[in-house]
Amino acid sequence: MTQRRDPFAMLLDFEQRSLAHVAGLPEQFDAPGLWRGIGYRVGERRLASAFDDVLEIVPMPPVTPVPGAQAWMLGVGNVRGNLLPIVDLKQFLEGERTVLHETQRVLIVRQPDGDVAVTIDELFGQRSFHDEQQVEPDVVGEGRYGHFVERAYRLADQTWGVFSLGRLARTPEFRQAAA
Repeated sequence: MTQRRDPFAMLLDFEQRSLAHVAGLPEQFDAPGLWRGIGYRVGERRLASAFDDVLEIVPMPPVTPVPGAQAWMLGVGNVRGNLLPIVDLKQFLEGERTVLHETQRVLIVRQPDGDVAVTIDELFGQRSFHDEQQVEPDVVGEGRYGHFVERAYRLADQTWGVFSLGRLARTPEFRQAAA
């Protein structure tokens, strides 16, 4: 005759056995000296932004131009029923228009008066950097990028700038899209 076990005891046993085989416990993700964020490319620069700055990453929605807007303001797009301004981040920072393509992605960024979508050229996904990889921002922080690149890291012969989308969203010029 089979012995019946208490369901709670079975779940507790299952949890203990599962935790014994976890590849990386949460404590390892919050290690001192470790910074994690979303990696992407704008123009020739590799950037990363904090997870808290990026609400969502979505494909480029169809854009309706807004008459009288700055050249870097592509227009508005409908993202799940919400109309969001779509900004060409490269044009805002460098003055050069992004070449849009069918796999284009936008980062949804929270701003004080509503969310905004900014174009990126390429998405790299999650990136992690350690304090010992930190370098001077040099090239990645030149020009207008210097206002938003907080620090930089060197990883596999690439310099990554930590770009503050929150600071961008609070910049008066960015908030005034009227031409």
